[in-house]
Amino acid sequence: MDPLEELIRAQPGLSIALAVLGLVVGSFLNVVIHRLPKMMMVQWERDCAEFRDESLPTDASHLTLAFPGSHCPQCGADIKPRHNIPILSYLALRGRCASCHHPISKRYPFIEMTTALIWVLCGLTFGVGNALAGALLLTAVLISLTAIDVDHQLLPDSLTLPLLWIGLLLNIDATFAPLDSAVLGAVFGYISLWSVYWLFKIATGKEGMGFGDFKLLAALGAWFGLAALPTIVLMSSLVGAVVGISLIISGRQTRETPLPFGPFLAGAGLIHLFYPDVLLRWVTGA
Repeated sequence: MDPLEELIRAQPGLSIALAVLGLVVGSFLNVVIHRLPKMMMVQWERDCAEFRDESLPTDASHLTLAFPGSHCPQCGADIKPRHNIPILSYLALRGRCASCHHPISKRYPFIEMTTALIWVLCGLTFGVGNALAGALLLTAVLISLTAIDVDHQLLPDSLTLPLLWIGLLLNIDATFAPLDSAVLGAVFGYISLWSVYWLFKIATGKEGMGFGDFKLLAALGAWFGLAALPTIVLMSSLVGAVVGISLIISGRQTRETPLPFGPFLAGAGLIHLFYPDVLLRWVTGA
């Protein structure tokens, strides 16, 4: 019997619970991905207005993750509870708004399904315990950061910095790495990309990446420790280079078009979470 099949049979209740919960959380992550950048933009506008002693902008000033309720971005109609069930509602509505019939982005069910699948994998990998709770949180945040960075080339501090501190707290008991390694991972994760940023800027006069990338790698260092950084940086850099070159060759973007690095860091972090020895095995052929 396949090892994965054995695990699923051994923990069917946990897998089903995590799949359902993952769908629900994935639906919430769609809200975070859509609204958090808008909330940040409103706050920036308010801060600028206060600094200039101007009247505060009123549009979207009350936008939060909870308010207003879910509604169609095209026609503004409120989404009824029966139309807001993860995956099932999308299929029942055939991917269109119930009011205006405008197509619903395929990203919504994709994020929901991806979260559910990854959470089931977390359950099968870690079982019940602190490591599972940490893995669920980490993967949810990395999914959100990936989508936001793809859309806006932005890695919000409100996600990366709490992720860093939570990683350190979890590793007090060495959940994923010894605490001293986690602290060094956070420090050198930040410094490594910070150094690359300044070397590139001095050499070219351009900014090669954003400060959010430093903070995300620092967070991953806090979760997985100093020894994980070379693997994460190497995997993310190689995949990022391949994707970037492929996009240029295909004509979908130019050399001057910025490519967000956050999704590659997040992807490398996810791979390391489940397969921490993947690079060693690939090099040795084991």
